[in-house]
Amino acid sequence: MKIDFSGKTALVTASTGGIGFAIARELAASGAAVILNGRSEESVAKATRKLQDAVPGAKLQGAAANLQDATGVDNLLKQLPAVDILVNNAGIYGPQDFYETDDATWENYWQTNVMSGVRLSRALLPAMTKQGWGRVVFISSESSRNIPADMIHYGVTKTAQLALARGLAKYVAGTGVTVNSVLPGPTISDGFATMMKDEAERTGKSLETLAKEFVMAHRPSSVIQRAASVEEVANMVVYICSQQASATSGAALRVDGGVVDDIL
Repeated sequence: MKIDFSGKTALVTASTGGIGFAIARELAASGAAVILNGRSEESVAKATRKLQDAVPGAKLQGAAANLQDATGVDNLLKQLPAVDILVNNAGIYGPQDFYETDDATWENYWQTNVMSGVRLSRALLPAMTKQGWGRVVFISSESSRNIPADMIHYGVTKTAQLALARGLAKYVAGTGVTVNSVLPGPTISDGFATMMKDEAERTGKSLETLAKEFVMAHRPSSVIQRAASVEEVANMVVYICSQQASATSGAALRVDGGVVDDIL
């Protein structure tokens, strides 16, 4: 199977690091012109240079914008050319006791994790449907189906993304545009590396070992019994954006290593 995005332009939100950067890199390596997004001009410029080194000759554009509110999304939209592929990767997460999670925190998570995708989809889908081809992907989480007790506010927003993606898939039915969700589980990302930095220095253990220990302690239902790499998540996203995946829409595709213990 040869995936070729020549002539396609992809926007990957929050793509200066982690899963987002891996997705952007693999899309660029498959021929797409890629728009990198991050909160600051500095982070976007740094990621653009890094991706250019990784994929020589890649067609790249940087677009700095904070997507936590409507103003930030509007700022991003003003910087965009026509977009064929939208990957809604922007999101925030973090544990917090339910009783101590105030309205402002709930609103911040909702605006960033859900409404950024609503606003971008509302703006970019019409052109996709008009041309008869497009891809929209929401990067959700296994937490959308396995709500963590210590991150209820986060899990709720991730479940909302599944409903949004399914509804949009039905809304654009028959147009040649597909809308899907991808659900990563524990992943060795930049965020995980930062979280485990002190532990790695203290124990001398590799990130892979620490990630495996985390999975076995906190996600023991994992079938692969390790964390995924960002590349493994990106591979699923690249496939679902491809022409080869044209018969898949409205799906919630798990890259969680089997953490969610069911057969669907």
